[in-house]
Amino acid sequence: MSDGVSMSQAETARYRVTGMDCASCAAKIEKAARSVGIEDVKVSTATQIMTLHADATRRPQVEQAVTALGYQLDRLDRPEAGSGADDDDELPRDLSHITPAYKRALWIVVVLNVGYGLVEMAGGFLSGSQALKADALDFLGDGLITFLGLLAIGWSLLWRARSALIQGLFLGALGLGVLANTAYRVLALNQPEAELMGLFGAIALVVNVAAALALIPHRAGDANVRAVWLFSRNDAIGNAAVVVAAGLVAWTGTAWPDLVVAAVIAGLFLQSSWLIVRDARNDLREAR
Repeated sequence: MSDGVSMSQAETARYRVTGMDCASCAAKIEKAARSVGIEDVKVSTATQIMTLHADATRRPQVEQAVTALGYQLDRLDRPEAGSGADDDDELPRDLSHITPAYKRALWIVVVLNVGYGLVEMAGGFLSGSQALKADALDFLGDGLITFLGLLAIGWSLLWRARSALIQGLFLGALGLGVLANTAYRVLALNQPEAELMGLFGAIALVVNVAAALALIPHRAGDANVRAVWLFSRNDAIGNAAVVVAAGLVAWTGTAWPDLVVAAVIAGLFLQSSWLIVRDARNDLREAR
């Protein structure tokens, strides 16, 4: 009997999520919601919106579980039934944490990621390293996701989904290009310049640390600082893999370490791009 009452009182709640960096973030948030007993939950990588179906007494538990991971949640007001409004009228209740200083920090992150992504891509062509090109995609992807989140703070679900779909398709095309070029290099087996690989990989690590330092002052609480650290740590793993591959190329005198690292990074990147496109299409159907 109590289950029936709970189901009758359940309603759909939607939140804008600040702090998402990649597809794995969405999985972590969904897992946190399910840990408090909410099964009907979906987090869109594309629009950075969490949708869940739960009664009002359970929502605070979900909010606490998600914010404990280091993410910021803003409840989105749904229009009343019969009001004639649509998703374009969706407004966040509280965006007080989006201060001018925080926006400036986000712009710094965008410039660092996109700027160095382009530099590292050029370095990949100069050194002949596929791993550098793949790592450059990771920089470009992170930068564009942050850029979308910054621009779309006040956007409706429909426009966020449209923008994310274009971004996902663009990043997917880049990823396929790198993967195809890597396959070609398997046949050619041209050895990259290990010194340039190591140099650009080391600089990439410095750029990731700089991006984290720009955001940390604008994160409230230890949990949020920990989230920034996790993002930087994951990116740093890719940078370290490039540096290690450079050392192995110099040691073995073959291109295989570079090609293996490139294939792994490009594959992970393509998976993230596909998730963005999938979620964007789902959000577009929902918004319409």
